[in-house]
Amino acid sequence: MTRPPVFALIDCNNFFVSCERLFQPALVGRPVVVLSSNDGCVISRSNEAKALGIPMGAPAFKFRDLFRQQGVKQFSANFELYGDISQRITSVLTGITPRTEIYSVDESFLDLQALDIDNYYQWGRAARKRLLREVGIPTSVGIAPTKTLAKLASEHAKKNPNSGGAEDLFEHSSTEREAYLANTPIKDIWGIGRRLAPKLKAEGVFNAFQLSQLRPQHANQLMGVHGKQLIAELNGVACHPLERFGKVRQTIMKGRTFGEDTNQFHVIEASLATLGARAANYLRQDGLLARSAVVSLNTNRHHPNYQYLSQSIRFGTPTADTGQITSQLVQAALELFNPASKYHRANILLYDFVGHDRLQADLFGDVDVAAHQASQARLQALDDLNGRYGQHTVRYAAEDLSGNWRPKRELCSPHYTTDWDELPVAFTA
Repeated sequence: MTRPPVFALIDCNNFFVSCERLFQPALVGRPVVVLSSNDGCVISRSNEAKALGIPMGAPAFKFRDLFRQQGVKQFSANFELYGDISQRITSVLTGITPRTEIYSVDESFLDLQALDIDNYYQWGRAARKRLLREVGIPTSVGIAPTKTLAKLASEHAKKNPNSGGAEDLFEHSSTEREAYLANTPIKDIWGIGRRLAPKLKAEGVFNAFQLSQLRPQHANQLMGVHGKQLIAELNGVACHPLERFGKVRQTIMKGRTFGEDTNQFHVIEASLATLGARAANYLRQDGLLARSAVVSLNTNRHHPNYQYLSQSIRFGTPTADTGQITSQLVQAALELFNPASKYHRANILLYDFVGHDRLQADLFGDVDVAAHQASQARLQALDDLNGRYGQHTVRYAAEDLSGNWRPKRELCSPHYTTDWDELPVAFTA
């Protein structure tokens, strides 16, 4: 007999802040915030910072006085550190079950259907303790028959101090589940954003239980197929299967807000060379070639005469060659560039992928298979060197034309786990 679906959502609590506290335990119990690129906005808050009324996305300059008065510790985002800690968590979770979906840097869904578990609540607490012991990051665990309900359960576990960090909706009676959903505001439901919440409230739907009682046809009219599936998920019918680890990418997007606005093209060229190199590396890791790309430049939207400029690129031969991709991105940007404007951000998008083993010669001889194979061998050597001696050990010279585009990170903590020179040092008494 086939078991019904069982999903667990493992959600890291205040993840970026927790990563900082991992190496500075004296910060536990203190208000801490992590800031976005250029130290602009709050992107992660400790519970103590939340209690001070600091909202997510708060512009840091508006809260400087509060930060100083309340002793709020600030950090620039250290994404290299956070990514490494996230990979350690993934390693533990995939050791529990390979049926794992990495939903985001701080959230993962696990399919528990095939595991022999007698008590899901106790399993959730044990998984949480294991992550805390082996990685050091506190988590909340939600277990339910659908991914939407698992998401709600993890949020409840996070906010309820009596939950022990885990919530199993299978333990609740139908009456308890109804009360649970009725106490969940519509804005807290996975998949209901700022656009849909007011629309549903206008229909008299203010909580998850009211939403679960909508007729599927009405939900379809209000929200499309997504709405119909959401109603089913809230009623315990799984519509969103696990998306297994290693799903093939459809696009690769990279972008950066500059450390300071610039009208110097060599600064923009350096940024595009770096972004292009990172995107091309992702292509090669996944065994993909890109047929198309888009490059965009924009000025600061908070300044007069805002401009957003973009240009599409079609590669003559599908490629993952850093040099080819970067050169065409730079050429396209040069056509957009106006020295009278100061640019605030650059973005690149690679898309329309094929597998690296599916490149074929064409009828007119435009695709040079031999040149492609030589390119692959050259880049394999580059990747091998960087894999052995560290990222960016070997790189294209254009990346070093200027460092002025790099975001300001004046409050960044050391790269404790990704840089030999910044490894933590232990002293014995």
